[in-house]
Amino acid sequence: MTAGMRAGLGALAALLVSGCATTGATTPGDPLERMNRGTQRFNDAIDRAVLKPVATGYRDHIPQVIRTGIGNLLTHLAFPTTIVNDLLQLKLKDTLIDISRFALNSTLGIGGLLDPASRIGVPRNNEDFGQTLGRWGVAPGPYLVLPLMGPSTLRDAPSIVVDSQTDLRVQLDLKPEEQWGLAILSAVDGRAELLSVEVSLESVFDRYAFMRDAWLQRREYLVRDGDAEGEITPEELEEMEKEAGEPEESAEADEPPEKTGQPPPGDSAPSNSDTSLMPASAATAGGTLL
Repeated sequence: MTAGMRAGLGALAALLVSGCATTGATTPGDPLERMNRGTQRFNDAIDRAVLKPVATGYRDHIPQVIRTGIGNLLTHLAFPTTIVNDLLQLKLKDTLIDISRFALNSTLGIGGLLDPASRIGVPRNNEDFGQTLGRWGVAPGPYLVLPLMGPSTLRDAPSIVVDSQTDLRVQLDLKPEEQWGLAILSAVDGRAELLSVEVSLESVFDRYAFMRDAWLQRREYLVRDGDAEGEITPEELEEMEKEAGEPEESAEADEPPEKTGQPPPGDSAPSNSDTSLMPASAATAGGTLL
């Protein structure tokens, strides 16, 4: 087990212990809300201070063709996780398709730098061990915000460690400094991809509640393989943004509304990040490493 994995497990254990000790009013269905909000504030502070500026510089100063190649390579190295979970879910057709994609990009794609499989129309699936557990009936459990990694659940968080065993970014025989370099590159590249979607969250009043609801619905959609019951339609997303962007009416109706994007009580400053730093689901298939 790598040092990063041990640190991730330690952080998760600390979260679970502190969550059990947390008291106070919480949203029904979100028993870890107080702890989660604190973790999100921590993530947002790190994002504003370090990750977002680095990701912005990466996007602005690295040519698109190079960034595309890096993104292709990182996705390719993480792709064995999808193949393994195809098998665990008994999706034999998807397994064959994804093996073909991996083999094609490994050869004609020069080790994954190029993506000829997409050019010829080979579909790319997205599976991880959290989805596998969900497919076989394991409930997601409470919503959980992980330090540095963002949204997850009690089911999906430990699954990150399982998926790391099939992630070539973790399993390649590299020197420690090379492993850290690859992990940092994965985080920066993933964060740069989120820069273009931040504008849509500027009008959200309670970012935590909006991201929690949207992430959980999206996660259910992935577990159900696109079943309509778990999908967020554009109309539902618009309604969620409207509800999250409108604070409750107060007695002082003539007072101007609070500035949109203001954090909920207890947040020290607004964040410009999308899902804290990086969704945990992305960490298992093309996002950050432990």
